[in-house]
Amino acid sequence: MIHPFVALGIVMLIVAMLARKALLSLADLSFVLPVTEIGYIVAAALGKLFLHEDVTPARWIGTALIFLGIALVGSTPAKTVAKVSIE
Repeated sequence: MIHPFVALGIVMLIVAMLARKALLSLADLSFVLPVTEIGYIVAAALGKLFLHEDVTPARWIGTALIFLGIALVGSTPAKTVAKVSIE
């Protein structure tokens, strides 16, 4: 864990978790999920382009299935109820 890239990765993971928590406190999961889970697609594409990873057709199909699931969840109507503060 002393390596700077490992420490940076841990910090970025903590920031991502806190950002997701903040987003979930503001909106429904059906709106937050498509925004945050698009990272699966980006990670596969960047891994292929920059790291020259072997992304098999089965993994691309899995990534496409995740994308379709996210699109399905994101297409549902909002059920957020406005918060009423009692003062």
